This record gives sequence, C-alpha cells and structure tokens, in this order.
Amino acid sequence: MSRFRSPLLVGAALLLVSGLPLLNSRANAADPAVPSWLDQNTLKPGMKGYGLTVFSGTQPERFDVEIIGVMHTFLPNQDLILIKTHHPRLDAAKVVAGMSGSPVYIDGKLIGAYAYGWQFGSEPVAGVTPISSMLHELERPIPAIYLEPLGPTNRSGAGGGRAPRTAPPGAPFAGSLLDYDLQAHAKQLMARWPTCTGGTGAALTPIATPLMVSGVQDSVMQMLRETLGPMGLEPMQGGGGAATQDPNAPTRYVDGGAVGIQLARGDVSMTGTGTVTRVSGNRLLAFGHPMMNGGVSRLPAAIAKVHWVLASEMRSFKISEPVRPLGSLINDRQAAIVVDSGVEPPMFPVHVQIDGVEGAPHPRWSIEVAHERFLAPMVMAVAIGNAVDATTREERDVTWEAQTTLSIAGHGKVTVQDFGVAIGGTPGGSEFMRSLAVRAVGALLSNPWEPTEIESVDTKLSVKFARDLLQLRGADVLDPEVDAGSKARLRIYLQPYAGPLQTRVVDVDIPRELAGQTVDIKLVAGSEEIPELPSPENVDDLIASLTRLNYPPDVLVASVSVAGQGVAFRGNVATHLPPGALDTLRAHSSTVSPEPVPSLVRTIIPLQKFVTGEDTVQVRVRDVMR
Repeated sequence: MSRFRSPLLVGAALLLVSGLPLLNSRANAADPAVPSWLDQNTLKPGMKGYGLTVFSGTQPERFDVEIIGVMHTFLPNQDLILIKTHHPRLDAAKVVAGMSGSPVYIDGKLIGAYAYGWQFGSEPVAGVTPISSMLHELERPIPAIYLEPLGPTNRSGAGGGRAPRTAPPGAPFAGSLLDYDLQAHAKQLMARWPTCTGGTGAALTPIATPLMVSGVQDSVMQMLRETLGPMGLEPMQGGGGAATQDPNAPTRYVDGGAVGIQLARGDVSMTGTGTVTRVSGNRLLAFGHPMMNGGVSRLPAAIAKVHWVLASEMRSFKISEPVRPLGSLINDRQAAIVVDSGVEPPMFPVHVQIDGVEGAPHPRWSIEVAHERFLAPMVMAVAIGNAVDATTREERDVTWEAQTTLSIAGHGKVTVQDFGVAIGGTPGGSEFMRSLAVRAVGALLSNPWEPTEIESVDTKLSVKFARDLLQLRGADVLDPEVDAGSKARLRIYLQPYAGPLQTRVVDVDIPRELAGQTVDIKLVAGSEEIPELPSPENVDDLIASLTRLNYPPDVLVASVSVAGQGVAFRGNVATHLPPGALDTLRAHSSTVSPEPVPSLVRTIIPLQKFVTGEDTVQVRVRDVMR
C-alpha cells in the first residue's frame, strides 16, 4: 500500500493570505510557470482568448473564446462570466457535459472554469466560474484526519481487524437505522443538493457531470438515472472496467486534462468526468461547480481518457473512461471540487458468486466501491443486482437465496440472508436496493456512535429457475372455541405454482389473558413481518440487530394481540407485560428508558418454502376458570 505524501502546494502562501491580488502575486513568485489570473471585474465584452480541454485522448487542446459579459452575484458571493466558444466540435456540440472545469484564459491569464450552460441552447454559449471563487475553495482547510494514510491503528474491537480513522464522508440517513431505506436516503439528499438537470431550456444551470457507467444492464442505467440524476450526475453508458487501466496513461494531472471521480471500479465502473482547471503541487481545482456539493470527501479520483465529444440537441457530452487511478476528491463545494493526488481513497471490495446457472460464462464478479455513506450502499445494490441480472438473464421464473457476509473493521463479521422470487424474469438492482445486505451497509455507515468501516462484502447467491414459492390463499378455524392457554387449530391453504392446492393443519398459541374474548389471529408471510427490536445504543447492538430485521421467508407468522404493554430496553424485548409496566420501568433519573413496542404473542410456522400473502381469522376463547 502506498504511503501518503504530504501535499506540496506550489505557492503555499495562497493558504495564508486573504487578499486575492496578493495571493495572485505570491503564486506567480513561487512558480514562474503559473499563469497569472484576471479578476472578472476587469473583463470587457468582446475580449478574446482561449480555453483548454480534451476533445480526444488525454492531451488538452485549445478552443477559442470571446467574452460576452459578467453576471454579478449569480450565486451567493459568486459572479459568472458569459463566454461564446469556437471550435469545430463545439460549433456542433454547443455546450458539453464533461468540459466542466476547462480553464479559460484572456491575454494568457486565467479567468476561471467553463462550468454552466443551457440544456437546450442552440449556441455555443457557456458560463465561467471566476478563478477567484475557485481559489477560495482551495483555501478551505481540510481536517488532517481526512489526509492521513490508510492503515492499521492502535485501536481494534473484539472482532479484530483495524478500526477506521474517521467517519465516512457523505450525509447520514435521517431516521431509524433499523428502518434504513436507500430510496428514502436518496430523497433526503435530493432535498439538500439542488438539481443540476431539472431546469427548463431557459435555466442556466451547472453543466451536469456525465457519469460514465460500464458493465451494467439497461434496467440498472434507468435506476441510476432516477436516483443520481437529480443530484447533478448524468449516468451514461461508457467504459472504465479494470481492463481499461492503461500503463501508457499520463502519470500526473495537467491543466485542461480530463479527471474522473470514481464511485466504483472493476467489473462495474462508475466515473463522473470533468476537466482540471488548475494544478498546484499535489492539488488541483476542477469542475467549476460542485459534483454533489458534499463538502469534505474522500472519493477516488483518476486520470481519464476522452474517446469522443458526442453532439446532442438535449445535452452534448464527452464519452470517456478512467485510465489511471490517482488520488482523491477531498472537497466538493459550490465553486469547484478539490482533488489531491497524494491522498489514498478508502474503498472496499464487493465479491458476488452466483451458483445454479449452468454454463454461465461469468459467475464471479468483483467490484471496488467508494466508502461513502449513501453512494456505498447504492453502488453495492447496483453491483449485486447487475451481477445477478447479467448472469441469470432469462424469461423464466427465478427463486434465489443470498448469503451476504460483511466484514467490519474492529467488529468482526456479520452474515445476513435475503430471499426472493422474480416472476417471468430475473431480479435486478431495484430488488437489491431493498435487500437486507444493502440496508445493513447503509445503517452501519450512517450510525451516530463511531466511525465504521466496511472492509469487504461477500455475497453467495443460489438460483433456481422455478417459481419455488407458496401463496397463502386462506385459513379456516377448526375449533371455533378454544380454552385459554391452549392452542387454536387452523387449516391453512397454500397454493404452489403449477400444482394442486395444499392444506396443512397448524397450531397457534392462545395466551391465558385472552379468556372470554374473541381474538383475531393474523397470519403473515415471514418476509413481510417485522420483529420487535430495541433501538440499538451502539454499533455492536446494531450489528446484533442486523440478523433479526425480518423473520425467515420460509415461515408463516401467526400473531395475536394481548392486553398490557410490550417494552424494549438494552437489547431485550418483553412482548407483553401488565398495564402500567412501562411507567414502572422508566428511570426517573435518566433519559435512557425502555421504549414501548406492540404487545403480541407470535407462533412461527415453518413451511420450508418461500411464502407470500396474509390472512386473518377469529376464534372465541373460553374462560376455563369459571
């Protein structure tokens, strides 16, 4: 593993002064090769200059620019320079996604980064973020812990392994960790990060970052567009797998070169592409607008190669792929992103093995995933779902079972189990967005107690090409009246696919306290019933709960409500207590108290096959004490 090299910023005085004119002169004095920059207020309409960007390959080329004017306070404390461009490709493509960050010069002096445009504009007119605003983003301090090398620490938990140095970047899920939902997390982030692509043709917006995605099916691409599109990323089919690492690729970033921010790499690749505005030592400014406006970050970065600039009436874009991993995105802000080539990004491997598909050419998949609170579970869902979809693609019913083992730094391993039935096709990314494996990763990364690092994810998935399930079609009570404290006998009707209706007689526990009542017995498939669990109070509690988020999918759960109260406290659940018990148990000197849960008595009925459906029956309970 490579060691971290302390950032050597050319013109380090940039971080120590606040006056931009002085900042400019210090930078030039430190490095004569650095072009000076012009303040946007000195620009006049009609001034001509040039920009740098990559149209093909990895070497930047010039394009001509002409100043139209300056829009003052376009964003809070930020102006916008309007330019008209000229180049054979830009005359056809107009405004291009992937050019964000392309440096623009007037009289040989840097004025800023190509960054804004109109989605349906018919002219090659773009908005430039002033370099003064971008330099302010470079000045922002980064917590030292985000710049440290990856490696073991002195602290480890009972499970062994190394503990993480800092919390993963990204906004945590707002809600109960035991109810973690990836789609709900996405909606929370959409509310925080204003859309870059949702405006009309009349709206001047940041040029969407093309997210070049390789190794996935069309259904996965649609899911990515719905999830990431409102955040300013525009998923597009591209390249970028492990085979594209080019030993002849450049070894350092250059002004005007293509830079990629990687969410995943390997058998599935996802890379957001933009352009380098300014390299200063180990660090660089790029994009001229946020990628996802996530602030301090540590997403993997890479040098990218451009294949072609594709002209489109809706949004032209660069077709590209990463060719050399190099450093991390360390800050994602309004005016720019900051990348440090000396900072190693945290990633974790996801391995997927698929059994039961005879002759499958690629039953084993391997993907590295960026360690970020929202992106990690989202990319993991895509990676597993896409692997299953691509490997098992048939227009046949599929029953599947997955065992996923998470290795957690300092806490050992935990295994969760997922089941499913796909009718008339194979499961994809959307099914795995709701899987226990993805919910577990999302909950762990969003926990409020300590930094948690996922070291690896290993999924073994078994497939049967059959609709191997039972549907609950109804139930009869065999004895309309039963004694309190005994069992009610029910006949349940189970319909398999393409087979005769099955019946079974099962017993359901009837508590004594229900004497003299008419009781509802609710029958629910195990995969659709949620057990009562106490709210976790630390990471170990959370890990222990991850294996109990659902009942097994091959059981039927019979529930009856009882009087009294159920409580959960410090990892334990009591499902029915006498009335007033919760008030008695509450601590008056502490805010850590038992929490109420439904007061239920459940009977688990094994069926040995995946089951769906629900029903309710009634039974009269006799009071045998009379």
